[in-house]
Amino acid sequence: MEMTKLTKRNHYEEIKDQLHRMIVDGKLKVGDKLPSTKEMSESFGVGRSTTREALSALKAMGLIEIRQGGGCRVIRNTASEITLPELDSLRMNRETLLELLEARQALEVSNATVAARKRTDDDLSEFKALIEAMERSVGHDMEGERTDLLFHLTLAKATHNSIMVRLFESIANQLETAIKEIRRVELYSNQQVAQRLYLEHSAIYEAVRNQDPELAGQTMKQHLEHVEDILMKYI
Repeated sequence: MEMTKLTKRNHYEEIKDQLHRMIVDGKLKVGDKLPSTKEMSESFGVGRSTTREALSALKAMGLIEIRQGGGCRVIRNTASEITLPELDSLRMNRETLLELLEARQALEVSNATVAARKRTDDDLSEFKALIEAMERSVGHDMEGERTDLLFHLTLAKATHNSIMVRLFESIANQLETAIKEIRRVELYSNQQVAQRLYLEHSAIYEAVRNQDPELAGQTMKQHLEHVEDILMKYI
C-alpha cells in the first residue's frame, strides 16, 4: 500500500484524501483490511491521533468500518455509495435545517447576553468545571460532543428563564438528530478544530463571568458562525 508523506504537519485531510483516492481508484478494494494505525502513521510521517482523525472521517463518509479492538476494513468503493445515512434526510429537509440553524443562532446569542446579566456564582462553578472538562476532552469525539452540548444547556439554564431553556432544548434536540455524525467527526475528532472550539467556549465563559452581555453575545455569534461554516459543506 503506497502512501506519500505529508507536506503539512498534523493535516488529517491529506491522509483522508489519499486513502479516499485509493479506495475509489480500486487500489484498496471492498473487504481489504487497512494497515494498523501505527503502520499508517509511520508511512505518512504523522502522529497516530492525526491518522485516527482521518479514519474517523472515512468512516463518516461510509467508506470504511472501524472495528472494536482495532482494525479497519473497506466496506464501499464507489462515489455513489459514499454517503452518510443521516445525510439523506438532512438534504431532503435542507430548508428546515437552515431555519433551525438560524433560530439556534438567534436564541443562543440571546441566551449568552441574558446569562451574562443573570448568572450566579453557582452557574459560574458549573461553567468552570465544564471548561476544564472540555480542555481535557480535546480530540476525544464522544466526550467533546457531550461537554459541548452540556455547555450550551448550562448557558441556557444560566438565563434563569424556563421558556428560553425549553426553546433551546427543542431546537438542540432536532439539530442533534440531523447532524450528529457529521458534527462528531468534523468538529470533535479533528484535533485542530476541537482546540479552536475549546477556545471559543472559553471566550464565551469569560464574557459571562465578567458580566459583559455585549461581548457574550458577540463571542457566541462568532462561535456559531464557525460551526455553521463547517456544517454547510455537507448540506
